[in-house]
Formats: sequence, structure tokens, C-alpha cells
Amino acid sequence: MGVPSHTVENGSVLVDSGQSRLRELGYKQELKRDLSVFSNFAFSFSIISVLTGITTLYNTGLTFGGPISLVYGWFIAGGFTMFVGLSMAEICSSYPTSGGLYYWSARLAGRNWAPFASWFTGWFNIVGQWAVTTSVDFSLAQLIQVIILLSTGGKNGGGYEASKYVVIAFHGAILSMHAIINSLPISVLSFFGQLAAVWNLLGVVLLMILIPSVATERASAKFVFTHFNTDNGEGINSKVYIFVLGLLMSQYTLTGYDASAHMTEETKNADKNGPKGIISAIGISIIFGWGYLLGITFAVTDIPYLLSEDNDAGGYAIAEIFYLAFKNRYGSGVGGIICLGVIAIAIFFCGMSSVTSNSRMVYAFSRDGAMPLSSLWHKVNKQEVPINAVWLSAFISFCMALTSLGSLVAFQAMVSIATIGLYIAYALPIFFRVSLGRKSFVPGPFNLGRYGVVVGWIAVLWVATISVLFSLPVAYPVTSETLNYTPVAVGGLLFITVSWWIVSARHWFTGPITNI
Repeated sequence: MGVPSHTVENGSVLVDSGQSRLRELGYKQELKRDLSVFSNFAFSFSIISVLTGITTLYNTGLTFGGPISLVYGWFIAGGFTMFVGLSMAEICSSYPTSGGLYYWSARLAGRNWAPFASWFTGWFNIVGQWAVTTSVDFSLAQLIQVIILLSTGGKNGGGYEASKYVVIAFHGAILSMHAIINSLPISVLSFFGQLAAVWNLLGVVLLMILIPSVATERASAKFVFTHFNTDNGEGINSKVYIFVLGLLMSQYTLTGYDASAHMTEETKNADKNGPKGIISAIGISIIFGWGYLLGITFAVTDIPYLLSEDNDAGGYAIAEIFYLAFKNRYGSGVGGIICLGVIAIAIFFCGMSSVTSNSRMVYAFSRDGAMPLSSLWHKVNKQEVPINAVWLSAFISFCMALTSLGSLVAFQAMVSIATIGLYIAYALPIFFRVSLGRKSFVPGPFNLGRYGVVVGWIAVLWVATISVLFSLPVAYPVTSETLNYTPVAVGGLLFITVSWWIVSARHWFTGPITNI
């Protein structure tokens, strides 16, 4: 079976290879194709955003295993994530469409299974993406709360502690700003995306050098590379179990790189540049993320105090590290608060890019008729932006965060879909590629050759493993407050998706619909 044409010459005009491949797949070019390979990379890199993920979940890594979980767990999660990314990149090269994962599943599962495979993958992908946006913007709202607390004297100095209603108001305001930015033309959005990537890179380099340099007390290399924290206060004593729970920080951070696939209909030569975006975003994030982890961990000297809710940052470990580093050296924590501002801007960019990726998935999924009111969500405006999809994504992410008003346990369950739900969506097309579609898959310009099947199986097995591991209890004894609701949330999504299919969707959803 021959490799499909990826470069088309029309008279003397060279047609973009991604656009010609999109036409071969049966789709019109409706979005403006204006993104360079760096812009495509920038969207995925700023969604992975090591400053966002590591800062947000550093407490988890510090609690479960401490330095060893942070320093070595990062490479374990990063290595296996690269296998997932390589497999996705290979499929992306052959099918460079905004639909990404669900379209790939449809093409690789075979004619009989295509509609259900597409439906199932699509809903896990889209809900997982909404959960990512929810968690990213909510974590920014929480960081703003901590910045205000420290700026007004800290918890021990009478600082202002925002209520959960103020935090949700921050969250709504942040989402609104992201929706407004995403309503702008793709050329403007591309600029913001590139700025986000540069900000993340420079921010990591600045903080990994500055914080340990300013800190008056630093951890020894022995502590950073060999200390294992078993004092988690959660009733868990098994070192293997503790280490596994500590991996969550790394795996949560290394998500969202499917953005490069969702942006392919707006990327030049997407059959080549989409895969480059995925792989480079993961690879560079692994390297810079490890540097950031090392820099911060060298400033850790008292783990129980950093995790204590009685410190000035209210138990937000990285905020307390930054604040103390400057306060102990200069008598004022203002420098630490400014450093937290650098992270806050990185998280803002992360949420912005996440809404971009969400909206392209909504656009593609509704174009194929999979969503209620599909005709409304896939409309594009005069600037060739799917504006209705943008505002829908922002609205749903706000609604998902409202669960935090009732219970943080319920909110954490919602957010768990961001890691497990999204990775299940990543694994499904890879599974179909190495099983049902093994013989029919036609590789694009980027391919793994004879290693494609082996890499694919490693990726699928890793996702299956983390799906089980991250569903385990995180505290003993298990009560309604300590129960890990991840399997409940993911199981609920599974039940709704399959039930909807059986009752209704199987009668009208036939998978991706070509529009040429």
C-alpha cells in the first residue's frame, strides 16, 4: 500500500501539504492556515506548562515520597509519556485534522467499529479537555488568592484569606478573559501562543537559578537525590505505594499535547509540523521541568513546615518556599511574591491555550454532528474563528468549577478526568493503530517504521497502568472525605457515554462526516 501524497503541485503553485492531505481526507479548508511549526509547538508547550503543573501539584509530590518521587518520578512519567507522544505523532502525520483523536479512532478501528470508537474517544477527549481548562484556571484563581494573602501580611500576619466565592469569581473572570482572547483572529492568537512558550522557557530558567541562589538555607545534594519522605500523614507506609502516588504530579503536568493535533487545520504543512509540535513540546518540557524541580527542591529544608496550613502561604508549598527565600535574606518576601506573579502569568497563558485547543475539538466534533446543537458550535466568524465553540468551552469549564462550592472532594473528582479521562482518549486510537488497524494504517511523512507497533503497545500499557494506579486510595482509613473519587468520575463518564450511545447515538452518529 503506497504512502499518500503529502505534497501537491498545482500548476506553478505549491499547495500546502497539510491542506492537500485534509482534502484527501474529505474536508474543506475552513479555518485560516497560518501557524508555523513553532506556533504549533507553542500551543502544546504552553498547555503542558511545567510552571503550571509542577507548581500546582508540588504539594502532592512533596507529601508522597518527597525529593525521590519528584526527581526520579519525573523521568519515569516523562519517558513513558514520550512513547505516548511518539505514537500520537505518527498517527497525526497521517490524519492531520482538528478532530484529532476521535477522527483517528474512526479511521483505525475499521468500518464496523468506527462510529462507536469515534464517539467514545471524542467524548473522553472533549470532557478531559474541559476538565484541564477547569483545573488550570481554578489553580490560577487559587494562586491569586495566595498572592493576595502573602501581600497583605500572610496567614500569620493577619493577611486577607479569600472565601470560596471570591475564588470562583476569580475563576469566572479568568475564563472570560481567555474566551475574549480566543475570539481574536488566529494570527493574534499565534502571537500570544509564541509569547506563552517564551515566557514558560524564560520563567523556568529564571526561577530554577534564582530561588536556590537567594535561599539562605539550601538542601544538600544527598537530600535532593536520595531523601524519601514517608511521613505523609495519610496512613500509607508502603514505599512503592507512596512513590506511585507521588507520580501524579508528573503525569498531570505532562498532558495537553494533543493541542498540536487539534491545531493542524491551522498549521502550515501540518502532516510534518503537527508531529514535530507534539514531540518537541514533550521533550523540551521534560528537560526544563526537571531543571525547575531541581532548583525548587534545593530550597526545601523542612517538608512538614512547608506542607503545614499554619505557614504564611496557608500550606501552599512553592509559595512558601519563594516567600521564605526572599524574607530570610532581605527581610521582606516581596521578591517571592513577584516570582509567584511570573508563575501566575504562565498559568494564565496555559489556560488560554487550553481554551484554544478545547474550541478546535468542539468545532471538529460538532462538524461531524456528535454534539447537541452541532450546527451552532461549528460555525466560524469572518475571522475564521469558531467563536461559538470558544464561548461554550469557557462556559462549561466554569460550570465544572462550581462543584468546588459544594465540596472540594467533588471538584477533585471532576479534575481527575483531566488526567485519566484525557489519557484514555490518547490511548484509544493508539490501541486501534496496533490492533484492528495494524495492517490498514498508511503512515504519513513522520513514522516510526517497524518500531511503530512496539512503541504503541508500550504507550497503551502505560495508560492502562496509570489508570489503575491513580484510582487507588490516597489515604487510610478510607472515608467519604478521603475516598479517591477518580474511578467514580471516570466511571460516570464511561456510563453516560456508553448509555447515550446505546439509547440514542447509535441510530444517528456514523462517525466523521466529510464535507467535500
